[in-house]
Amino acid sequence: MTYTCAQCAIHACSRENPDLLPKNCPMRDGPLMGKAQAAYQLPENRDFYITASELEAMGYCQWPRIKETIQLCLHMGYTRVGLAFCRGLRKEAKVVDDLLRRAGLEVVSVICKTGGVDKTVCGIPEEGKVRPGRFEPMCNPIAQALLLNGQKTQFNIALGLCVGHDSLFYKYSDALVTTLAAKDRVLGHNPLAAIYCEEGYFKDRIL
Repeated sequence: MTYTCAQCAIHACSRENPDLLPKNCPMRDGPLMGKAQAAYQLPENRDFYITASELEAMGYCQWPRIKETIQLCLHMGYTRVGLAFCRGLRKEAKVVDDLLRRAGLEVVSVICKTGGVDKTVCGIPEEGKVRPGRFEPMCNPIAQALLLNGQKTQFNIALGLCVGHDSLFYKYSDALVTTLAAKDRVLGHNPLAAIYCEEGYFKDRIL
């Protein structure tokens, strides 16, 4: 059975009415839902999830994401936070770093080009570079994660990492990760703009 929540027009999950569940609704899998509920009670999840949910209510439609992120760190009692950022957002990273420090947090920041290794070293061909024939340092999300792991950060923030590179960062990070901004070079790091304009300005530019 394939779940198709994105195409659902009923949303019984938000109406507390199990009689309306579509035949392929994931909520019909009682054991799985029970397993998920049990996971929220684990020590490594319970306080974090409750805190995040309470902050959602406190700042609902009032706080920008940066404030919500800072408040999560403060309410969880984190003191040492990691910031993994893209070189293309180094100016933004400095502002974020300053804001986190002003909130009383210790920040460990690591840029994506750390290591200074040419892309060809990891198997990327010259024609796969943005500028073939020139030194072009590889993005190094695994090293970013390992460096922050070594610094014992309690929580990590991803800022503008490339599509796929962010995935590897999440995979290798020991600490939980939140994304402050998603990379979109064309849309000023606002990828939803293409979704909002899917039937108009970006109709022929998405697929």
